[in-house]
Amino acid sequence: MYAIIEDSGTQIKLTSGAILEVDLRECSDGDTLTFDKVLMIGGDGEPTLGTPYVEGASVAAEVLEEFKGDKLDIIKFKRRKGYRRKTGHRQRYLRIKVGEISAKAKKTTKKKTTKKKTAKKTDSEE
Repeated sequence: MYAIIEDSGTQIKLTSGAILEVDLRECSDGDTLTFDKVLMIGGDGEPTLGTPYVEGASVAAEVLEEFKGDKLDIIKFKRRKGYRRKTGHRQRYLRIKVGEISAKAKKTTKKKTTKKKTAKKTDSEE
């Protein structure tokens, strides 16, 4: 079973037991994170799509550790002017292990839409 979630403006495909990195949140090692913004659930037959999210679906994950990513160098440079600036930073991430993907999603059925018939205007000028 797999799920596609939205987290910090990105879409992530998760499978049960997978280990991955997400943006840092305020939590400690061993805590449980719950992702409620599930866009799609699949794997058992036909996939369930959300509009925009699947109602009642969630993904639980355990926080393994907090770590820093590789250093990113930011260099500003203007030619022939002697202007050079070099800065950088190391982004902080959480390493998580995906646990349970709960799919308590309601099956949605398309409702029939009926158009109202409007009466035609008649000119009764006599």
